[in-house]
Amino acid sequence: MLRSLTPGRSPTPALILGLIITLAAVVAYSWYITLQISGLRALQNDLAGRNRKDSLQLLRIQNDLNSLALGMRDMLDNDEPYPLTAWSAQFQRIRADLDDALRLEEQVSVTHRTPEQRQFLGTSLAQFWDAVDRMFAFAQAGKADEARAQIRLTLQARQAALSTAVARLLVQNNESEEQAAQRIGEIYDRVQRQVYVFLVAILTAILLTSLYLIRSNRQLFARLAALSEQRSELAQKLISTQESTLRYISRELHDEFGQILTAIGSMLSRAGNHAPEGSPLRSELREVCEIAQSTLDNVRTLSQALHPVMLDESGLESTLDWYIPTVERQTGVSISYEKSGTPFPVDGSAGIHIYRVVQEALNNVTRHSGAREAWVRLRFLTDVLEIEVEDHGSGFANPQSKPGIGLVAMRERAELLGGTMEFSQPSSGGTLVRLVIPKERAESSAG
Repeated sequence: MLRSLTPGRSPTPALILGLIITLAAVVAYSWYITLQISGLRALQNDLAGRNRKDSLQLLRIQNDLNSLALGMRDMLDNDEPYPLTAWSAQFQRIRADLDDALRLEEQVSVTHRTPEQRQFLGTSLAQFWDAVDRMFAFAQAGKADEARAQIRLTLQARQAALSTAVARLLVQNNESEEQAAQRIGEIYDRVQRQVYVFLVAILTAILLTSLYLIRSNRQLFARLAALSEQRSELAQKLISTQESTLRYISRELHDEFGQILTAIGSMLSRAGNHAPEGSPLRSELREVCEIAQSTLDNVRTLSQALHPVMLDESGLESTLDWYIPTVERQTGVSISYEKSGTPFPVDGSAGIHIYRVVQEALNNVTRHSGAREAWVRLRFLTDVLEIEVEDHGSGFANPQSKPGIGLVAMRERAELLGGTMEFSQPSSGGTLVRLVIPKERAESSAG
């Protein structure tokens, strides 16, 4: 009795859901990484880059302030033979450079600087230059002592205050760069941790999906194996039923109808012997007797075709020796029959299966291939029994020939015998059918 199978749930919905979740995770993480990279780029460009540019301008301002300090020191030195007004051009040149540096510094100054810090340099420099203008006014009026006093009391103090303010801004910029570097490092560390977490999550998802696939495949293959077993059992029962039916019909034709036709022929012969010589009745009885004999021969031929009696009596080899010339005579196809190896007994169910395979292969040759020649090779090898049927006809590529149940039955018979069935195309075209059966299966199936 065949076992019933409960249909299993398809793994496709779960796999699609897992794929959607995985893709959503990848998209979300990619979006997160993009935001982190954008923030990092903004931090580097808006803070670190501006800090560096601002520091360069502050260093430029500091250098100009140092030049002013050196100039004022020289102006206070009484050993110089030049009047104080000789330094006016140098101060004007430094003033122009300071104004340009201050303008650029205000454009690139860091965003967290307070408005007071932003205005301090400009206001302090404006006061410093006012004091410078008064100093040079004293010098031009010939009041060198008052001019030098202005330098000592006002200008040097304001220059020192400006230098201190610029140095303080440079220190703040350095601290901002360190903070930016720290924040960048934190972003890198956070992204690295997120990468590890994401990789662990993806690997976990892949592992769970793989385990689910393995489990689903095992269940699927188990169901396929059970279905294959049921199919083999069903095929075996169908083939066994078919052979039993054919054997029964063959015996009925051979025994019942054969005996009846033999008896009819015998009775017609005796009746013809009682009729006068040369009479029309004697001639008609002889004609009917010939028809009965022809019908008897056809019935015996049909009986042999359905199930050859000699297969049970003489074995496979003798049956093929009889069957192949019969097919050649009935169809007009020239069949070359070759045997090789040391024969061993192949009877019983193995013999009938092999005979049916050869019968179906030759039927395909005569009905579908269009070939006028065929080759049948029976090889008794050491471990296997091999039989081939070859033709050079149209082959399976012929669009008019549709594969039917015969090819399926041939494969089923090969599987029942533990053998293999191959269908191939020879180099010269056509079809080559090869059946290979293990020797022990052929002998153990004989009986």
